[in-house]
Amino acid sequence: MSARGGAQPIPRPLSSRDGEPAPWAGLPATARQPSLGQIRDALVPPRAVMRSALEGTGVRASAVLALLYEHEGQVFVVLTRRAQHLRSHRGEVSLPGGAHDPDDADLWATALRESTEEIALDPTSVERVGELDHLQTVTSRSFIVPYVGLLPGRPDLEPNPSEVELILRVPLSELLADGVFREERWGLSPLDRPIFFFELMGDTVWGATAAMLRSLLAVVTGTGR
Repeated sequence: MSARGGAQPIPRPLSSRDGEPAPWAGLPATARQPSLGQIRDALVPPRAVMRSALEGTGVRASAVLALLYEHEGQVFVVLTRRAQHLRSHRGEVSLPGGAHDPDDADLWATALRESTEEIALDPTSVERVGELDHLQTVTSRSFIVPYVGLLPGRPDLEPNPSEVELILRVPLSELLADGVFREERWGLSPLDRPIFFFELMGDTVWGATAAMLRSLLAVVTGTGR
């Protein structure tokens, strides 16, 4: 039987220490199984989002999709495990998406195009329901815009082997369960920063992807942003 956590290399500094509990830690189990209707209500009408200071400065922008669907009474999010031969972030778990192309009409178009290329998503099947806080990456001068899209049912997806090793379909109830989420503080105070983790069965989600999932779950559960 697989254990929680994966083989992803994590450059944890010696100064790392435990951070805050999950925003939803105080919720009962019955409040940790959101429906698509509750998710739509939490995100529509559009909420104000926090933007990166890099926006409008000409730096590289990326967009990703948090794709959600309901199956057998559970809401799932689609994640990908990046191919092992990639030059950067190999084997890491990510939301589908990527860098903006000049031919893209906007960043929503970027998220759809990249998801189509990576996992053969049918872009016409996606209902755009919201946007999460924009994320500025620590290791490179770029920012990420996370969109939330709903699907009418369990999608037929196919990983592009040049980019994706595996497609993961993870229940939100698992991400919200006790013992799955963890926050660490990296760096020395007062310049330390929070780093987030989700320990799945056989994989660790961390860094930017974990930060975006945390934001999604906090908004959906009404426990933060």
